[in-house]
Amino acid sequence: MKLAVVGGGSTYTPELVDGIARLAGQVNVDELVLVDPDTSRLDVVGPFSARIMKSYGHPARLSWTTSLDEGLDGAGAVLLQLRVGGQAARQRDETWPLEFCCVGQETTGAGGLAKALRTVPIVLDIAERTRQRAASDAWIIDFTNPVGIVTRALLDAGHRAIGLCNVAIGFQRNFAQMLGVPPEQVALDHVGLNHLTWERAAIVDGVDRLPGLIATHGPEIAAHTCAISGRMTPWWKRSCTPRPGPRRSRRSRSCCSGCTPTRRWTGSRSCSASGAGRSTRRRPWRCSRRWSPAPGTPR
Repeated sequence: MKLAVVGGGSTYTPELVDGIARLAGQVNVDELVLVDPDTSRLDVVGPFSARIMKSYGHPARLSWTTSLDEGLDGAGAVLLQLRVGGQAARQRDETWPLEFCCVGQETTGAGGLAKALRTVPIVLDIAERTRQRAASDAWIIDFTNPVGIVTRALLDAGHRAIGLCNVAIGFQRNFAQMLGVPPEQVALDHVGLNHLTWERAAIVDGVDRLPGLIATHGPEIAAHTCAISGRMTPWWKRSCTPRPGPRRSRRSRSCCSGCTPTRRWTGSRSCSASGAGRSTRRRPWRCSRRWSPAPGTPR
């Protein structure tokens, strides 16, 4: 099978190649093509990936190209790992929501929606070209964030697609360790993709062990959840602290006229800033926490 990796210049690609090489008996890939518009990335990731394949003695032919059509021609599977706008766009997605005391994350909330708006049109275009040039039974494997939204868009457009998320296997292995059983004995009733996931049951030998796990290992499971979700800080543990520089206009829909969330919430359930002759009235769209200026910060 020919596997085309769109976004093949990603720093995640060597790990993917390593997995394909190690699982040679389980993953039948005889041709691997890395597709990326950035030649500077391909010139590094391509040869590095080729050395990985060679070190394992994998017989698959590995190549890289900037031509999407060349990469898609005859592919039996197309894996998408795109980042439209690069890391600069991610930095914006994960910081501007903080100005409104919202979660800054590329898969959920406002940042996730912004990324989806940039990404979905590109992915659907690639999917259409896959339909035209790849094998008739080719799968589109989505590993592009926000995975849930992108995969839903692919399915709604009628494409043969599946979304990948590492959270499920993380829970499976973690639960298996707590229960003292091999991971393959744990079957999860898993809902959702990538930071919007739930476990409704953990079945072992026909018995749902999830209630017992929560009762016995609740705090440990909660800590593990934060770890596999990128160590996100829950919104209720964040706080608003003033951002250096000029304050925003009172009409600006920013959090407390210029504050930025940090790791810990303080104060009561109100949004106010007091000072000489200024106050902020509570509004439905404003932050629901109070901030205190840092020592020495001018009001």
